Amino acid sequence: MNYELRFLSKIASVFRLRSSVIVSLFFFLSSSISLAQVTSAIDSTSIKIGEQITYHIQVETDTTSLVVFPEGQTFSPLEMIESYKVDTLKNNDKYNLIKKYGLTQFDSGAYTIPRQKIIIGDKTFFTDSLKVEVNNIVVDTTKQGLYDIKPIIEVNKSPSNWWKYVLLTLLIIGIIAFLLFWFIWRKKPLTEEEQIALLPPYDRAKLALKNLDESHYLEHSELKEYYSELTGIIRKYLDEKVYDHSLESTTDELISRLRLLKEGNQIDLSQETIKNIESILKRADLVKFAKSAPDTILAELDRDTIDSEIDHVKEVLPEPTEEEKLLDEKYREELERKKTRKKIIITVAISLFLLIATIVGFSIKYGFNYVKDTIIGHDSIELLEGDWVTSAYGFPPVTISTPKVLKRMDAGLPEELAQQIDVTMFGYGSLIDKFNVVVATSKYKNLGENKIDLEQSIDGNFKTLEAAGAQNIITKKEKFVTPNGAEGLKVYGTLEMPVPNSEKIEKGKYVILAFTSENVVQQILLFWRESDVYADQIVERILNSIELKKAEE
Repeated sequence: MNYELRFLSKIASVFRLRSSVIVSLFFFLSSSISLAQVTSAIDSTSIKIGEQITYHIQVETDTTSLVVFPEGQTFSPLEMIESYKVDTLKNNDKYNLIKKYGLTQFDSGAYTIPRQKIIIGDKTFFTDSLKVEVNNIVVDTTKQGLYDIKPIIEVNKSPSNWWKYVLLTLLIIGIIAFLLFWFIWRKKPLTEEEQIALLPPYDRAKLALKNLDESHYLEHSELKEYYSELTGIIRKYLDEKVYDHSLESTTDELISRLRLLKEGNQIDLSQETIKNIESILKRADLVKFAKSAPDTILAELDRDTIDSEIDHVKEVLPEPTEEEKLLDEKYREELERKKTRKKIIITVAISLFLLIATIVGFSIKYGFNYVKDTIIGHDSIELLEGDWVTSAYGFPPVTISTPKVLKRMDAGLPEELAQQIDVTMFGYGSLIDKFNVVVATSKYKNLGENKIDLEQSIDGNFKTLEAAGAQNIITKKEKFVTPNGAEGLKVYGTLEMPVPNSEKIEKGKYVILAFTSENVVQQILLFWRESDVYADQIVERILNSIELKKAEE
């Protein structure tokens, strides 16, 4: 009896444990499901041509989740004419977000608003597809008269704003070019010091003596400064025309060099000129270092003596030879080339800095990959951001939106097989291109009571891929439902394709959709490179646009 009680007690405890686990699991699932709820609705399922309907998306989520609603023309075949602001209602610790869109259609018929993608936090939700009937406007001709068709009127196309961006770009480039010209390439007016530096040594010495006369050194008995400038003038002149170490030589060294040059017949200086220069230089040394104070009249006399001796030195200097003139001209040309080279280096450095700064700025704002692909160019981003085309291909028609118009292709069927199957193919690109899309419709002529096997029809594509050199094909299968409710099979995965004219192998991705109806098989094939960062967005947009219609429609 005790054993049975203990056994029943264990069963009860296990039952309570399982019940508590089930209850906990129920509350966990309830809480996880209630984190976010998405619903959609339209205010009318039947409208007239051009009439607007309001499409609602309602999201209930917590206050910490970021919600991203659909943007752009994602409601095709209906056209979005207005996107309203999000209405927000707070309910305790949750938000109730309501997003409205104004939609319309200008052709009569039955349309399906495709499923819309809403991102909440790091999760993706899809709304249900909704059907809308667009009716013709019935005109009572007994009350409303009929009129002839009005002639075609030319309508001026609304101007685009591209010219504004071009104008702004040209304006910025113009400002930068002007600044570079003004501060670097413009020939600036020479300063007084530069103009003096361009004068010949003799003219510079004469101008220096004139400036010394205009100074007030003697008026203020500043003899040390006066003699320093006076001897500096004669030393600079001798340094440039006679002895190139005159500035740093002592008085005795300089006079000894002048006498040596005279004795060597290198310069025909008179003994009186050398003696006068020596006398003034030694007097200047006494003024500067021994604090001697000669009379002002003597200082003025020394100035006149230096003036005369500069003339005497100029008279005995030989005229420059043609070779010396040529060397001087080459020197000036080399200086000019160095200046031009320096200007080019500065201009290139500034231009590169501005270019890099612009790229870095846009990269911070828009992302480096986007800026790189926009500037350098990327085929896929051009496809993604270009003008897409929505069209129907084959019969029964497959309606699909693609970056480019799909062109009719030759199926290349053998004659025996062509007698059994009618195949129409439309495509863009090829297996070796960066992006490839194909829409194929196969109609069996004598199918009889046999049924079409979608998996078997898809296997034929893999044989074609293998024949083209595809390797390591990995496949996954799942059910696929189009926005207008057509069900089919989706096969997707990865493969490796050889790069033309090389031994390299490139990884790629593919998606094959197959649909069947009676004796018809409709397939959509997509191939792209795995490294293409924009192809996934293109594929997703294409898959969300696919609609199938039956032959009787």
